[in-house]
Amino acid sequence: MPSTNTRIFLVRHGATVLTAEDRFAGATDVPLSDEGREQAGRLAMRLRSEKISAIYASPLGRTVETAGILAGPHGIEVRLRDGLREISHGRWEQMTRREVEAQFADEAAEWDRDPYTFAPEGGESGLAVTARALPVLLDIVRAHPAQNVLVVSHKATIRLLLSSLLGFDPRRYRDNLDQLPAALNIVDFKDPSHARLTLFNDTSHYAAAGMALPDVPTARLSKWWDAAGKR
Repeated sequence: MPSTNTRIFLVRHGATVLTAEDRFAGATDVPLSDEGREQAGRLAMRLRSEKISAIYASPLGRTVETAGILAGPHGIEVRLRDGLREISHGRWEQMTRREVEAQFADEAAEWDRDPYTFAPEGGESGLAVTARALPVLLDIVRAHPAQNVLVVSHKATIRLLLSSLLGFDPRRYRDNLDQLPAALNIVDFKDPSHARLTLFNDTSHYAAAGMALPDVPTARLSKWWDAAGKR
């Protein structure tokens, strides 16, 4: 019996030229690295036999390129949605965390306490990102009943979307949820109000490329996680 659910393949873009430097680059338009293209290519191979009806992406270059690689086996045009873009870090953009803590100590401390409602000067809060990204995702679900859809977005945006859909405390999204480059998440929607997370942060396609499996996170989440890992 055919499924009546809408299945969203929610994908983070592949690694970029700044990924290894661990810089704030939410609004900065940086390209994929060669590693990121390899990651996206392996995920495209993994999903090539899936019946994909549409592909949506954030308009930033790294998501557009990732989506284009994923679209290749399906011959589908990528549709851009601005609401899916990454969180803007304002004046922190392109700075390392250490640089931010040195120059904007008060802002960094407040962000650690509550990254959902706080925004650095010129940037966005997690709440603001949720307010623009969630309606876009739910509109996609409404537009594609009983279909499979690929949505390519960003680390913080995906974690905030999942927090909202699943009822997690969004103030803890950085502490409790990770999202690796080219990670695959699957969210099944009975309807726009009822979602089930079926797969989370999966990178098993890395192994198919001969890449190492992901390490236990040490610097990808929050200061709380990093400190806990050093005990």
